[in-house]
Amino acid sequence: MPDSTSFLIFIVEDNAWYGELLEYRLSQNPDYAVRRFTTAKACLDNLTDKPHLITLDYTLPDGKGDEVLKAIKDKLPEVAVIVISGQEDVRTAIALLRQGAYDYLVKDEETADRLWNAAGNVHQQLLLRRENRRLRQQIGQKYDLQQPILGESPQIQQLSTLIDKAARANISVSISGETGTGKELVAKAIHFRSDRRDGPFVAVNVAAIPRELLESELFGHEKGAFTGAVSRRVGRFEEANKGTLFLDEIAELDLSLQAKLLRVLQEREVSRIGSNTAIPFDARLMVATHRNLLLEVQEGRFREDLYYRLLGLPITLPPLRERGHDVLLLANTFLHDFCHGNSMVVCKISDAAQQLLLQYHFPGNVRELKAVMELAAVLAEGDQIQPQDLSLRGNSQGGLGLAETLAGDDSLKAQTAAIIQRYLDAYKGNIVQVAAKLQIGKSTIYRMLQNNEIRIN
Repeated sequence: MPDSTSFLIFIVEDNAWYGELLEYRLSQNPDYAVRRFTTAKACLDNLTDKPHLITLDYTLPDGKGDEVLKAIKDKLPEVAVIVISGQEDVRTAIALLRQGAYDYLVKDEETADRLWNAAGNVHQQLLLRRENRRLRQQIGQKYDLQQPILGESPQIQQLSTLIDKAARANISVSISGETGTGKELVAKAIHFRSDRRDGPFVAVNVAAIPRELLESELFGHEKGAFTGAVSRRVGRFEEANKGTLFLDEIAELDLSLQAKLLRVLQEREVSRIGSNTAIPFDARLMVATHRNLLLEVQEGRFREDLYYRLLGLPITLPPLRERGHDVLLLANTFLHDFCHGNSMVVCKISDAAQQLLLQYHFPGNVRELKAVMELAAVLAEGDQIQPQDLSLRGNSQGGLGLAETLAGDDSLKAQTAAIIQRYLDAYKGNIVQVAAKLQIGKSTIYRMLQNNEIRIN
């Protein structure tokens, strides 16, 4: 039996010579433990050993590939199964992928090498999942969040300490930091760690709401209070009762509304527009801004009395460029999550690309990194992210600027599908030729066909 750290592979192949070829190729990796079976029954009887990958001959003496695949998935839903067939059949390939196959390979002189690459990708995904679970247990789960705050730098460790302190007290919190550093994520971490976790978390982006509508958004209005008020509206303060109200970009609040907000916070009650009835509320207030709020006070754009009312516990988020190797930790996490969510092979980040990420200043911080890695996953050729795949501003190694790359009305996913569709039409549905022409994997095209993103006319 292999030890618990091995990557266990089952080869199910009735042709002895071909099975030995695959076993020899895969056994060249010392981290792999390879076992070979000649019948479907033998494979199914040994599934209790929980293999991580199964290569399945489509035609076996005791079962067809689709039937055996179903039997495997019924017992081990998470195992990766690569079906190997003696002939290329698009409809069969799509059906198997829909049934849960990881990939569909055709037997030829390159199959062993393609299998080697596919096994490496499955192995890497397993390692990333294990690392991701470890990080979630170590950092994220203690905030009871679906999306943890990832990082191991001293700045993030200090941030974690402040989050814990804020969660233990019912104090206002003011969060500052550059755009894209994760201010709302920190607010959620505090809320879900606090005694108010069972109450609502209500977030309002002050800068995104027109000034003439913001008062109604925050405080609510009665029917007929103004033109267009066709029904009563409950404001965000009322919605956040017994929970947390998070006001993002608070520095953008108009001075007249600042005065009304100050009164609401002092009285702990709110009156809807068009009503004289005061409604008590019990909501914790957290605010955020990318501006220097004290400087805004000094220049007369923000009320000093409101500033001190909101200050509470101040938390400053570090920019990504100051977080060292957290950049790579986050990059790998974003890459894995995006590929997993889109049924794509998870790529590794090459050493050169890692160096480029570590040297880049990331003006858009974590939000920019997430966009860069998701785009890199789409642009990458092969199983590694290269420097030219990173759409960083000023990248001289071939990558486009992110704004340039994403220009246009269609999403990148739609543009990619449109390009592949044009080639499929031009080559009369020949997937092998299209994959070779565009230098992409055939499995990518199969998956897009499966998801009805493209079609063969």
